Amino acid sequence: MIAIVSPAKTLDFETPYTLEPTLPRFQKEALQLIAVLKEKSEKDIESLMSISEKLATLNVERYHNFTKKKNPAHSKPAMLAFQGDVYQGLEADTFSDKEVAFAQDHFRILSGLYGILRPLDLIQPYRLEMGTHLKVGENKNLYEFWKDVVAKTLNKDLKNQGDKVLVNLASVEYFKSVDKDQLKGKIIDVDFKDFKSGQYKIISFYAKKARGLMARYIIKNQISKVEDLKGFDYEGYWYDEKESTDSLLAFKRD
Repeated sequence: MIAIVSPAKTLDFETPYTLEPTLPRFQKEALQLIAVLKEKSEKDIESLMSISEKLATLNVERYHNFTKKKNPAHSKPAMLAFQGDVYQGLEADTFSDKEVAFAQDHFRILSGLYGILRPLDLIQPYRLEMGTHLKVGENKNLYEFWKDVVAKTLNKDLKNQGDKVLVNLASVEYFKSVDKDQLKGKIIDVDFKDFKSGQYKIISFYAKKARGLMARYIIKNQISKVEDLKGFDYEGYWYDEKESTDSLLAFKRD
């Protein structure tokens, strides 16, 4: 079983770490994208990514500071660098050595810049969302650029760890980078709904954090069977059998 999540815009490169990192498998492709981004002006980035002038300035600086060689002082393992809602639920900094090792085999982060990351892969500060309409060579956007890479890598990783179950905890934007026609595995989607105003509904902030909580549950308990995912009960969530199917696990919280 492999669980996949989205990256985060919020980053932490200040907090020190002691884990032994690995190198991203698609550093060459990342550098190719950085080369394209370096040609963009601050105004170009502001328009391309629909961000403020201040954020555009910050990210242009990041692209120009991006290094080709391994530089631990300028990088950090992905699961520790990302600090958004998903990663608040994940709490990767609390994992034991055994849990980190399990995560390295069973947890993946989709990325607009790196394609697909293992939790210990070193990343540098960046912002490049998968939905960005960045033209790269003959590819009109990042979905086209990463399409074959992501599917083939997931197939290889699924085979290496022993089964063909992919737990989708990623956002719609990022999961679109997974070519389902190429994927040789069963996809399990997961829904998280909270009770509000008399009904159960998906509330973005809570749903994002719940994706991280589910990933944490898988890693902490070394889950390998879909049936065992139904026991997820972190922070008050419970399994709703009536709304679940063979390919969708539904969880609710009162």
